[in-house]
Amino acid sequence: MKTHLRRLRFERGEMSQAQLADLVAVSRQTIIAIERGDYNPSVKLALQLARALGTTVEHLFVLEASDAG
Repeated sequence: MKTHLRRLRFERGEMSQAQLADLVAVSRQTIIAIERGDYNPSVKLALQLARALGTTVEHLFVLEASDAG
């Protein structure tokens, strides 16, 4: 799964990983893992991240061909 999390953080006033983590009540390490693609967030966390960044889950996370099936 591809994520636009890092790009959207910067488009929203260069929000830091720590600031975003505080907004959605997770650790900074969780944000880092999501940005690297090492961790797929729960539906609840994905919705919270999208809301915090003023976007949709579909824009924030994109399934890649390798994710099908």
